[in-house]
Amino acid sequence: MGKVHLKDKEIKEKKTEFSLVRVKSTWKCKPGKKINRDAVDCVSDAKISESNTGKGTTWTVKSPIVFTYKVTESPGLLDPSNDTLLLGHITDPQQLEDIKKSNKPLRRFVVIDQDVYKIYGPKLTEYLEANNVKYKILALPTTEENKSMELVLKIVEEVNNFSLDRRTEPIIAIGGGVCLDIVGLAASLYRRRTPYIRVPTTLLSYIDASLGAKTGVNFAQCKNKLGAYIPPVAAFLDLSFIQTVPRRHISNGLAEMLKMALMKQRGLFDLLEKQGRMLLDTKFQADNTVCGQKAASQATYIAIKVMLEELAPNLWEDDLNRLVDFGHLISPALEMKVLPSLLHGEAVNIDMSYMVYVSKESGLLTEEEKQRIINCMVDLELPVWHEACTMELIQRSLQDRLKHSGGLVRMPLPVGLGQADIFNNTSSEILQRAYEKWCDDLGVPSDNQDD
Repeated sequence: MGKVHLKDKEIKEKKTEFSLVRVKSTWKCKPGKKINRDAVDCVSDAKISESNTGKGTTWTVKSPIVFTYKVTESPGLLDPSNDTLLLGHITDPQQLEDIKKSNKPLRRFVVIDQDVYKIYGPKLTEYLEANNVKYKILALPTTEENKSMELVLKIVEEVNNFSLDRRTEPIIAIGGGVCLDIVGLAASLYRRRTPYIRVPTTLLSYIDASLGAKTGVNFAQCKNKLGAYIPPVAAFLDLSFIQTVPRRHISNGLAEMLKMALMKQRGLFDLLEKQGRMLLDTKFQADNTVCGQKAASQATYIAIKVMLEELAPNLWEDDLNRLVDFGHLISPALEMKVLPSLLHGEAVNIDMSYMVYVSKESGLLTEEEKQRIINCMVDLELPVWHEACTMELIQRSLQDRLKHSGGLVRMPLPVGLGQADIFNNTSSEILQRAYEKWCDDLGVPSDNQDD
């Protein structure tokens, strides 16, 4: 008797999509896309779909996450008559009016870098007391070496002792990028998400760390290995903080500004090429007029705008093709290897310097363009080469990038001044040739390199 082959009967999947509506404080699933909005209190942007193949039911939840946050320039942020620091994050006019009418004192928990506190502590205290705020100020050593979960837990413990209201009393972070990153992570963990405000006090954090959603700490000897994507409710920018920053840290911030210029904005590159040294000398405080525009204001305005252009549509980094990663392929490993001898922007600039040579060897930049970029870097007092940036470190960094970026290196490269593209197929021969020319021009002969 021959074998009987039975084919599994195909079961047609039954799928239903529901809208979610709220009626008298409870949410209900309503099938179909047409909803009588007059009969419900609210219709959610979230959806639930239900499918059944006969083997079981699958529910798929689609719940959009929407964050709204403000980046606001506010000169004189610590002037007692300026209420931006305390109320500038509030978007609901009625809530703002209710707070202003209330006699109940505001409560704020402030985390501030201890070096910044030495300079601005008295002014901050005066500001809070003048505005009748019940406050706690926590001054911490927020350096790259201390950027750890231990510091995050220290903040969380103090926040808990303060009994912070996790919805109406935002944590305020005042400091450089490390401080903003650590406080952001602490806020994202406390009660699963507590609002926080960023106040950058360095040029680098002013045009970079304060603007996006990333928070994080170093872990397992890797830069920002632990973190979360939680934007602040607001970032408040006061350029006057920059006047007390050491000159080297101004250069450090100029590296990130130059990054955005090379990737996206020829006008910003031209400004930095012509006026960068003046901005460095005056610490962005002397707003000289250039072609009808004030150089310091114009440089920071352009840098912030083009950075937000890149961050806003890709806040969670779902798309790994990111121009803002220029200078960040090799620099994380270099920065951690020589910590604390290089600042973040300095490591980024060394990475960019090498990649400019890669662009030249790939036929994307002319020799003149390459030299203009390097000259601009030098004029901004940025390092363009480092002995620890060996070919072995470069290859290891690119391999790590390959492993964590969907099997592609995703290398942003300038294709002219103020223009860029992302490349995934740069040959090892080009990388090696660029490295040798880079070392010959700017450092020492590459055969003298040791890792």
